[in-house]
Amino acid sequence: MCGGRAQIDDEFSFVSPVVKYLLFFFNTLFWIISLVLISIGVYARVIKHETAIAYLTVDPTIILMAVGVFMFFITFCGCVGSLRENICLLQTFCICLTVIFILQLLAGILGFIFSDKVRYKVTDIINNAIVHYRNDLDLQNLIDFGQKEFTCCGGVSFMDWSNNMYFNCSDENPSHERCSVPFSCCVVSKEERLINTMCGYNMQKSDPMKASSVINTNGCIDTLVNWLHSNLFLLGGIALGLAIPQLVGIVLSQVLINQIRDQIKMQNYDLQHHSDPWS
Repeated sequence: MCGGRAQIDDEFSFVSPVVKYLLFFFNTLFWIISLVLISIGVYARVIKHETAIAYLTVDPTIILMAVGVFMFFITFCGCVGSLRENICLLQTFCICLTVIFILQLLAGILGFIFSDKVRYKVTDIINNAIVHYRNDLDLQNLIDFGQKEFTCCGGVSFMDWSNNMYFNCSDENPSHERCSVPFSCCVVSKEERLINTMCGYNMQKSDPMKASSVINTNGCIDTLVNWLHSNLFLLGGIALGLAIPQLVGIVLSQVLINQIRDQIKMQNYDLQHHSDPWS
C-alpha cells in the first residue's frame, strides 16, 4: 500500500515547499488536461453512429480515452504523492514517466532505422482507409482534410481510389462515382467563384497529363514523407516540447523523494537519540 507520510517538526524539515508545490501544480495542470481528453473521447464515442467504425486500425476515440485514463492515473499519483509527501506514489509517478520517455525515444530510433517498414505500414493503413472511405463519416472527413491540406490524392497515386467499391472502374460498378476521385483531390483555385464539386469525375480514365490539370495526381505518402523531411526542425521542436515536461516531472519527483527520505532518516535519528538514556 502507498501509505505513510514523513512527519517531523518544521525546523527539521528537509522538504522544499517550492519543489513540493511546483510538482503539485505541474501535475494538476496535466490532470485537468487528462480529464479534457477523456471527456472529448467519451463525447465523440457517444455521438458517433452505432454502426460507424473507424478503419484506421484503432478507433481514434478509443485511443483518446486510453491516453486520458493513463494520463489521469499518472498525474493523480503525482498530485497526491507530492501533496501528501508519499514516496510510494511519487515513485510510481517517476517510474511511469521514465518508462514513457524511454519508449518514445526507442520509437523514434526504431522508426528512423526501420523507415521502410514504417512506410509500408503507413501505406497499408492508408489503403485500408481508402477502401472504407464511405463507411465512416469521421474517416471520410479525415481523409478529405489530409488530401486538401497536403494537396495529394490517394496513397501512392490517385489511381489507388480504384480500390474503393464506389470509385473503382469495373464494369460491374453501378455507382455514379465510377472511375472518379473525391472532390478533396481536386485542384481548386482561389479565384474561382463557382466550384465544380464533380471535378474528379472519370479522372481515373483520363490521360495523366490532363488529369494533373484538374486533380492532384501525386500520392499522399510521398507528399507526407517530403513534408517530414522539410520540417525536421519543427518535428524536433515538438519532440523536445513533449520531452521537457516529462524530464521536469522526473527530476522534481526524484528530488522530492530524496528530500522525504532525508527527512525520515532525520526523524528516525532524532527518535533514537531521545529514546537512548545513555545519550
